[in-house]
Amino acid sequence: MALNESYYSEHPRFHVALDCIIFGFDRGELKLLIHKRRFEPAKGEWSLFGGFMKEDEGLEEAANRILYELTGLEEIYMEELQTYGSIDRDPAGRVISVAYFALIPAHRYSEAYSNRYGATWVGLKDLPPLIMDHDSMVEKALRRLQRRASSQPIGFELLPKEFTIPQLQALYEAIYQSKVDKRNFRKKILSMGVLIKLEEKDKTNSRKGAFLYSFDKKKYRKLVEGGYNFTISRV
Repeated sequence: MALNESYYSEHPRFHVALDCIIFGFDRGELKLLIHKRRFEPAKGEWSLFGGFMKEDEGLEEAANRILYELTGLEEIYMEELQTYGSIDRDPAGRVISVAYFALIPAHRYSEAYSNRYGATWVGLKDLPPLIMDHDSMVEKALRRLQRRASSQPIGFELLPKEFTIPQLQALYEAIYQSKVDKRNFRKKILSMGVLIKLEEKDKTNSRKGAFLYSFDKKKYRKLVEGGYNFTISRV
């Protein structure tokens, strides 16, 4: 259907931006991909990544485009978080921002993209102040991620294809920002049947080593559809 711009000509127009809270997991720590802004306003200050929606695309399409441009990765776990529309949130003008959070394996984010955009992985405990309302976006995204992790086995997107149970536990402790009960976690995760045990071992941290596992996405989807409860006891 052709658009007739005269219909709403008496109403003001606003810019629609998309801000991306990009989480990664590296060396036992949950991290955020941020950069120092290269343009005004707030040039040189720390910021989330984002961009503006084009006239010929929808919100999710725009978010996928921006994430691909920034990371070179496709099929990223992405979820709409919230719309931010405070009148004075952007000193450059009236900008409505739709925030999305995404999970990407930090080890797959190439140095070439990092250099191109000035991207830096920063641990959540070491985050500098971010521009505008980006700090509140990050706080809300982390709370959403923690709720998701309590109801379904989310987070595998942050791990390599082959991983150990201790690595998986470290991921959930990073998401929860607290320790979990080791025995309960192992029992719970194995009872779900979403892990495929491999013959190889990871001997990075000990001579005995720990068995490697991979993730069974089909069984995972069935669990999610069935409303499986993935509550883990915390210490």
